[in-house]
Amino acid sequence: MSKLPGLLKQRELDSKRLPLVMGILNVTPDSFSDGGLFTSKDAIVTQIESMVAAGVDIIDVGGESTRPGASPVSLEVELERVLPVIDLIKAVSDVAISIDTYKTEVMQESIGRGVDMINDVNALQSVGAIEVVANANIPVCLMHKKGTPLNMQAAPEYQDVVSEVTEFLVSRAQVCERSGVLPQNIILDPGFGFGKTLEHNVALFKDLKNLVLLPYPVLVGVSRKRMIGRLAALSEAEIGVDDRLCGSVSASIVAASKGAKIIRVHDVLETVQALRVAAALW
Repeated sequence: MSKLPGLLKQRELDSKRLPLVMGILNVTPDSFSDGGLFTSKDAIVTQIESMVAAGVDIIDVGGESTRPGASPVSLEVELERVLPVIDLIKAVSDVAISIDTYKTEVMQESIGRGVDMINDVNALQSVGAIEVVANANIPVCLMHKKGTPLNMQAAPEYQDVVSEVTEFLVSRAQVCERSGVLPQNIILDPGFGFGKTLEHNVALFKDLKNLVLLPYPVLVGVSRKRMIGRLAALSEAEIGVDDRLCGSVSASIVAASKGAKIIRVHDVLETVQALRVAAALW
């Protein structure tokens, strides 16, 4: 049985309003921030243990980069990357595990290995994905994106980004419910940086207080993204990926204050500490 619903329920009862912290573990050579860092067994185990010690609630395992411009990888390659990592996490910790994938077969195999959550940038639009999640009775995060990683940042346009993203997410949630996914297993992610300009991202973030009024928990993932680099810069030049820690933690605090239930981050220790201090002072 998935650990996630219990974790979310406990947070609902927590008067300090701490969101769950999801730590990113990309076992890829080309992810925008940590590509190539966690490809050996020793490096992966060290990172798992570090995140657990820092207080991570969920570890999100990704085997295919979805950064702007990234090319897709084969099913076989993705499975070879992520399945051993799921086993490693379960061997050294009882932390909740999420699999970051849009491929139905990867979902199925990962569920068989005991993951607690599916994190799908494609919002369960792949053939058979909804059925796999519904049959497994497992939580799923439905994300909004426009286009594919290869073209999504070329020239994204919206008439009203807030209403269009919200309508898409509600529509996908309703489709999933009609297909057997329990409403309490649905999480929404507005998809910051996935087919959106800086202005789109800022508008969505400012309106989070309304998105969280929907009957589904909201996940926010902006860690080290380009929007952070641009917002934190003192000039027109954006801050590089390795210098976006302070901006990312700041965004996490704001997301938590607006009601986000899950914060997806690279820097677990710093985020957990900041959230605890903020909660104590709220």
